[in-house]
Amino acid sequence: MPVLRVDDHLPALPPQQLLPPVLRHVFATAPTDWPPELPGDGGGPLADRAPAAAAVLVPLVPRDDGLRVLLTRRTDHLRDHAGQISFPGGRVDPGETDPVVTALREAREEVGLDARHVEVIGALPVYTTVTAYRVTPVVALVHPPFELSLDAFEVAEAFEVPLQFLMTPAHHRIHQLDGDAGRRFLSMPWREGEREYFIWGATAAMLRNLYHFLARAQAGAASAPLSFVT
Repeated sequence: MPVLRVDDHLPALPPQQLLPPVLRHVFATAPTDWPPELPGDGGGPLADRAPAAAAVLVPLVPRDDGLRVLLTRRTDHLRDHAGQISFPGGRVDPGETDPVVTALREAREEVGLDARHVEVIGALPVYTTVTAYRVTPVVALVHPPFELSLDAFEVAEAFEVPLQFLMTPAHHRIHQLDGDAGRRFLSMPWREGEREYFIWGATAAMLRNLYHFLARAQAGAASAPLSFVT
């Protein structure tokens, strides 16, 4: 799919803004009703489907070289989103009234992440997917050392990407879906050694909303420059 543009005109977030104490403070003091840059990609062929609540964990792992985002690659045989890069997460189970509970349960089930390593620091606005899920991204610090145990049916692998890379808009690409009346989507391809991971869709959009949120906090203004045009 052709790249319409790369958002290299937007500033990268400085490393000192991506430290755990800073992120704790920003989420603790931020308003709860801030508008996301990308509220979702709903309204497609499944627009008439009844919305379903879901939650994902956005796991930020402190490493010697800075925070890294823990992501998963879904197995190729799944009916939905096969092979795609995702956060651990899924549909809210009956009786779950807090998205944090859902995100922690899904992270435990999908990658074996023990909640005792997880420090929830906040959440991003709900993101509505084209498949009619209303997803709450729960942002957390995940403190090493920890061990993962992947659900082999759902998760092909887990890997980490530097948060600094993902918070640099020069790595954000805007694509046009061929034949889809102007619909666009975002990607953040990441290469590590000989492996390349195509981070796109809802996962990339939620990471872009994280960038937007932190850029607003850095600017200390009511809004930050936006550039993604749907």
